[in-house]
Amino acid sequence: MAIIEQRLAEMGLELPEPLKVREGLRLPFAWVRLRGNRAYISGHVACNRDGTLANPLGKVGGEVSPEEGYASARLVALSHLASLKRAVGDLDRVTAWLRVFAMVNVAPDFNETPLVTNGYSDLILELYGPDVGAHARSSIGMAIPLNAPVNCEAEVEIDG
Repeated sequence: MAIIEQRLAEMGLELPEPLKVREGLRLPFAWVRLRGNRAYISGHVACNRDGTLANPLGKVGGEVSPEEGYASARLVALSHLASLKRAVGDLDRVTAWLRVFAMVNVAPDFNETPLVTNGYSDLILELYGPDVGAHARSSIGMAIPLNAPVNCEAEVEIDG
């Protein structure tokens, strides 16, 4: 078993199926775009194991607590890993996490988006360690599609 998948299993984590969207919602883009030694991962939201949209939904600092937002960001990281595995076949091919752009669905007075986004970063660092897992990151507040608490995109370097 590959190292990253073994770590996921040891942590009791499973990669989700692709996001299932309602009928009529068209998403005409690639979830992962490979170009040279880079993988550009489109914005993902938190999914359950079966690919359905994970709860809770809503604004962090409103209907969703910061702790629930953190958990949602971890699920977004798992969704990214699942899409990346489908695109490159083996998560061990990732040689560097380069950048994560996190968007947090925030209530008007909530401004601690980094605390939420840490859920994503902490999981990647746990799995890949600081040499491969360290990444540049932005974390901003905005309205998010599907009323999800967190939506992230990322860029990674992969082996040839």
